[in-house]
Amino acid sequence: MFIIDGKSIADKVKDEIVVETIKLAQAGSVRPSLAIILVGEREDSKLYVDLKQKEAFKVGIDTHLYKFSENALEEEILETIKFLNTDQEIDAILIQLPLPEHLDTEKILATLDPEKDADGFLVDKPDHVLSPVIGAIFRILSEIAFIPTGKKACILYNSEVFGQTVKESLKKIGLEIKLVSLKDFETKIEAEKKKLFEKAQTACLSADLIISALGLPEFIDESFVSNNAVVIDVGISKVNDKTKGDADADSLAVKDVWLTPVPGGVGPITIAMLFKNVLAIYNHRK
Repeated sequence: MFIIDGKSIADKVKDEIVVETIKLAQAGSVRPSLAIILVGEREDSKLYVDLKQKEAFKVGIDTHLYKFSENALEEEILETIKFLNTDQEIDAILIQLPLPEHLDTEKILATLDPEKDADGFLVDKPDHVLSPVIGAIFRILSEIAFIPTGKKACILYNSEVFGQTVKESLKKIGLEIKLVSLKDFETKIEAEKKKLFEKAQTACLSADLIISALGLPEFIDESFVSNNAVVIDVGISKVNDKTKGDADADSLAVKDVWLTPVPGGVGPITIAMLFKNVLAIYNHRK
């Protein structure tokens, strides 16, 4: 098994951003700026936002944090977004997800100015902005010299938006795509679980590239993967205070496969690609 070092790849991306932000500073330009909206008290969300702020500072991007309580009114958040949309000192906006259940996530995201959408969620986003997760996938494939022409990819997913977005992106580089939804897998009866498991297993076995975003710890074992396949693990779960991915690394160790570990795989690259978006938005606004 070949481990794909996400931290090393992320460092390369961030180094590229630093080169650009140093040039901006030397030219006397203001630093790119990112507004982050955080709603509620989820510990994981607070940790992610703190990490993003620290990493942004390192690459020369200013951040502005807008915090709301767990019970914040939707109108408060919408008004803040509308203000940030028109604030000329803010280049890009990030809404940390998930939002509390009483809020309409789609309505809140739709309020964003597509030209400032750092996460690339909106359908009408500009071409220079790419979903950081998809950007991370593309960067990984480039780093390992994966040639997509004539190859097959299998996407395991819960979110229809994620599955369809990744599918359309990968089709553009010549991959044949198979989608397998495992939404609500854990709540299904055993017979349905077995059927879905076998469907996912069969689809993955014929794939050269497997992308999984399930949140099912160690779901993918050696029976899913053929030799020389690439497994990009976007899933993340907590098991007894340990962070786990969808792939069982110990099981896959017997195969000649490429694997992004969890932690230390897709996550760091996704954050780096977010900053790549902020820089791209900044450059198109100036």
